[in-house]
Amino acid sequence: MITPAALLLDFGGVLADSPSPGAAPPELVLRLYNLTEGRLTPGEISRALTAGSDAYAAWRDLDEPAELGHEEVWSRFVTPSWPLAAQEAVRLNATRLSYDWTWRSTWALRPGIPEALHAARAIGLPLAVVSNTLCGAAHRDFLANAGVGSLFTTQIYSDEAGVRKPNPEMIWHAVRTLSVPTEACWYVGDSYRRDIACARRAGAGAAILFRSPRTAKEIPADHPEPDAIVDDGFGLRDLLPV
Repeated sequence: MITPAALLLDFGGVLADSPSPGAAPPELVLRLYNLTEGRLTPGEISRALTAGSDAYAAWRDLDEPAELGHEEVWSRFVTPSWPLAAQEAVRLNATRLSYDWTWRSTWALRPGIPEALHAARAIGLPLAVVSNTLCGAAHRDFLANAGVGSLFTTQIYSDEAGVRKPNPEMIWHAVRTLSVPTEACWYVGDSYRRDIACARRAGAGAAILFRSPRTAKEIPADHPEPDAIVDDGFGLRDLLPV
């Protein structure tokens, strides 16, 4: 592979991961119950969140090039049948609710990621996060709390950029900020369909697959091949030039 001029990484499945808390975390259900002043029962809210999560996931699987705003995600997938007053309460608080729906108290850096990030910085590589998410602010806060946020020159999240991987604009947005050529960058992600495809469409210098539980759900033969495959951050660190 080419010697990289920058390292771009996905968030979920690469930098961090966590067990799924389910589509309707109890604390979010309670927050919505209080916010909507009891116009829906907790059971109704929980079912709406579960159904909304499934519908939003199905929409994401269409690989739509544009991202939806926070208000549209809630109004389109969660609250369309709610009383108008409840819909309006959610609309006015959509960004904070999106943060709460995204945040995972069980997030943890994947093994070897701190070592890989520090090794990259030690050889002068600028780092960027390039990730699809409902709320990038939650990811940004986690990385800061985990002690690695300051290692990144920029963090590009789909809800802020307005586009989603595999749209190559996600990677181009990052390289413009870093002022490096796309063909001189490595991109690291855990999905053939979104990440490796995005890297190929953008013209990244190398596309590296970082295996996660989600990777096994894809059929490799149906998608572009990566230049390298690693199982953890230590494997990524060992790919870096000395």
